[in-house]
Amino acid sequence: MEMKKRISLELRNKTPAEVAELVVDNCRSSDGEIEGLTDEFKELEFLSMVNVGLTSLAKLPTLPKLRKLELSDNNISGSLETLAEKCANLTYLNLSGNKIKELSTLEALQNLKNLKSLDLFNCEITTLEDYRESIFELLPQVTYLDGFDAEDNEAPDSEADDDDDDEDGEEGAGQLGDYEEEEEEEDEEGSEGGEVGLSYLMKEDIQDEEDDGDYVEEEEEEEGEEEADVRGEKRKRDAEDEGEDDDEDDD
Repeated sequence: MEMKKRISLELRNKTPAEVAELVVDNCRSSDGEIEGLTDEFKELEFLSMVNVGLTSLAKLPTLPKLRKLELSDNNISGSLETLAEKCANLTYLNLSGNKIKELSTLEALQNLKNLKSLDLFNCEITTLEDYRESIFELLPQVTYLDGFDAEDNEAPDSEADDDDDDEDGEEGAGQLGDYEEEEEEEDEEGSEGGEVGLSYLMKEDIQDEEDDGDYVEEEEEEEGEEEADVRGEKRKRDAEDEGEDDDEDDD
């Protein structure tokens, strides 16, 4: 797809002045020049033109708010003066995989006073002796070259991401704290409930024992009454038998 048509599709019914980010990777520039990008993109902050066949930046429009520019895997070998003229506020520039061979080609970047990160992976210039030291000396405003500073410390992904992580951590800690508090409350309620339940069970056992005692006493009383009745019946029968014997003797 041609670059001009791709840019038109990426607008998605917006005007160029409403676009802050634009990605047109892997489309085609018919003559190695930028096509379809105009000064109307005045709010553009991020532009990615990876592998589009660029050989020149001469037709780059003025983009005063552009901060990040991706130009990797093209055929750019010079004309970097345009970047300082048209994109004075650049902080990140990726020229990896281009035809940059000499330090003198990068001298034009000295005018990008806000440039903090520069990538030159897979450019022939990286094979030069003392490549890193030479770049940091040539461009003192640059902090990170190919993802590392002069002391070989890796560049952070994003300060914004770090802030988000901190906020997420605090929020997560707060939620965990709330959960633990709820658990403690439940444990306390459970303990109180356990004590009440235990006391209740103990009272039930005591009551059951008392009821059993009453029942035993009632049984003993009933058995005693039955035995007394039996003894009474026996005495009665014995008395009758004795009376009969006396009558027989009188005869």
